[in-house]
Amino acid sequence: MLASMEKAKEEGADLVELCVDSMAPSSHISHIQTLFKQRTLPSIVSYRLKSSRKSSRGGCKNSCFQVLKLALDLDVEFVEMDYEVASDMSMCELIHGRSNTKIIVSSYVNGGGRPSTEKLGDLIACMQATGADVIKLEIAVDYITDLAPIFQMLTYCQVPLIAMAVGSRGLISQLLGPKFGGFLVYGSLGGKSVPGLPTLLSLKQIYKLEHTNADTKVFGVVSNPVGHSKGPILHNPAFRHTQYNGIYVPLLVDDVKEFFTTYTGIDFAGFSIGIPHKEAAVACCDEVHPLAKSIGAVNTIIRRPIDGKLVGYNTDCEASISAIEDALRERQVGNGVASHITSLLAGKTFVLVGAGGAGRALAFGAKSRGARVVIFNRNYERAKALAHAISGEALPYECLQEYCPENGMILANASAIGMEPNSNQSPIPKEALKAYEVVFDAVYTPRNTRLLREAAEVGATVVSGVEMFIRQALGQFRLFTGGLAPEDFIRKLVLEQF
Repeated sequence: MLASMEKAKEEGADLVELCVDSMAPSSHISHIQTLFKQRTLPSIVSYRLKSSRKSSRGGCKNSCFQVLKLALDLDVEFVEMDYEVASDMSMCELIHGRSNTKIIVSSYVNGGGRPSTEKLGDLIACMQATGADVIKLEIAVDYITDLAPIFQMLTYCQVPLIAMAVGSRGLISQLLGPKFGGFLVYGSLGGKSVPGLPTLLSLKQIYKLEHTNADTKVFGVVSNPVGHSKGPILHNPAFRHTQYNGIYVPLLVDDVKEFFTTYTGIDFAGFSIGIPHKEAAVACCDEVHPLAKSIGAVNTIIRRPIDGKLVGYNTDCEASISAIEDALRERQVGNGVASHITSLLAGKTFVLVGAGGAGRALAFGAKSRGARVVIFNRNYERAKALAHAISGEALPYECLQEYCPENGMILANASAIGMEPNSNQSPIPKEALKAYEVVFDAVYTPRNTRLLREAAEVGATVVSGVEMFIRQALGQFRLFTGGLAPEDFIRKLVLEQF
């Protein structure tokens, strides 16, 4: 445990929790005493009855009292105890007789629906009556919307409060805790992934929560899954670079409509919309930009400050199409061919894989540039519906690898095929790629997908989803901040991080 404490110190922790109940049952009280005395960081000593390995309930409680009394005697900075323990008469005497140690009283709140502010308020009042200096609530949440009353409690609680929502949908309880007045934030050590906890390294290097305050505007990516998103490593440094008081967080959302009807405050100022919500999110907007309305998908939603209305935009369309056009232009220049037509896509056969939100943006964009759009999607009916919307064509997905009416076509993958962790997959065999002049892949994790590698090997010009990501992110950042985006800074940042 001392080695872990040193590791935490190296990673920038201000405070560590020493979970004594997780130590081996053979650990003697003298070993625990040595640990407390040799601590190299301010510490929270905790002993949880529910997770103790002791077989006897009575023996567990005795061990708990012994450890916590030792921590109090040695003036460890914080001692955390269960509400049940703090309510015990013997512990009450120790609590009131302490010298410098601050007492954290904690309680676990079971899931089973959104906790009410009344229930949480009553629980906090009872816990505070034990003489606690700090209250800690560990809450099981089923959906990200279950966190709304927790943020309310953080804002209005009269006693220092720690709120930890358990599970992957609870991550923002830590990332947004400081904004709403949380006493401290937990992070996992050594880059270890723990559901509901950010890594300590991400807290120190990406989010830098020391810059967060009550006036910080909240932005985030609404997606499911959301772990692959690179948005936080782009937008957070860009906010700091431009001295804009904002934070950008991953938002694991199951029901997009419920999310937007729950988080209605002006502090939740803007959102990137990811898979699979780009189409459903249109109905959540009060207003939709004409381009996004025609596409039928939004990838950006802004809460307009003057009236709180949600306004939807689509920055995917121009980002992806302009990236493909620039690649075509560079290829022609490299071949000694100069073109003065409005768009190099005009007259080209544009083969699109995927008919979701990103696919719709590509389809409408390519059609607007004069391309002949042919759509393949595993759900053929969805492909036909999109083809009908743009006066294009749809063919069964099974026909994709044999489709070759001409050479020099454009291929755009707007599906999730090839995205991590399935990075060994490709939507089309390598041999079939010889018919394409330019191949674009909207997938950007990994940066160099199997599709792009194989396309380059057969001589096609390739366009990474990273380029689309940069361009759409620049558009989003302008909408988020109402100003110009630091293009050189963002481009350099993304290319270094991806």
